[in-house]
Amino acid sequence: MLLSITQYGNPVLRAVSAPVEHVDEAIHALAANMIETMYAANGVGLAAPQVGENIRLVVIDIPEDEDEEANPEEQMATINGELRNIREIMPLVFINPVIEPYGNQSLCTEGCLSVRNIRANVARPERVKATLPQLDGSVIEIDCGGLLARCLQHECDHLEGFLFTDRTSSAVKLTLAKKLKRLAKEG
Repeated sequence: MLLSITQYGNPVLRAVSAPVEHVDEAIHALAANMIETMYAANGVGLAAPQVGENIRLVVIDIPEDEDEEANPEEQMATINGELRNIREIMPLVFINPVIEPYGNQSLCTEGCLSVRNIRANVARPERVKATLPQLDGSVIEIDCGGLLARCLQHECDHLEGFLFTDRTSSAVKLTLAKKLKRLAKEG
């Protein structure tokens, strides 16, 4: 079932999300609906606050067409101690993540399904170490770079009430101010 994507200006996007305490049928259904919604919106990630649910649940799928453009090394990650292709764990669905971004800052253009028609350069660490509890109770430990590292940071920011526009430079914030004000009114 397609869900409505929460848009800029909605207070749920600025709230710190609650941990998922118990995985039940409702959480499984929400995750499945989030994946369907993400695909329909041509996104690569979606956090529960983006569909109005203030819980720590994220879905990510780095599409294969992105793989073709990326450095092949960025398609590899250390997953539970083994070097593997990230496609093996897609779509990635997790709750209550713990992430540790590290490495050099890299500037890249980002957008967001909750911030319509705005894209901006955001500096983020190039790599991430993450602990990603799965819905079945297992845990994925991952160390990755590339688009997956950026997406993990972007989506986990949503769980803390941050948007990619908060991570832009002061000059970019000034440039975006009018557009963001208009989006907040349209809500």
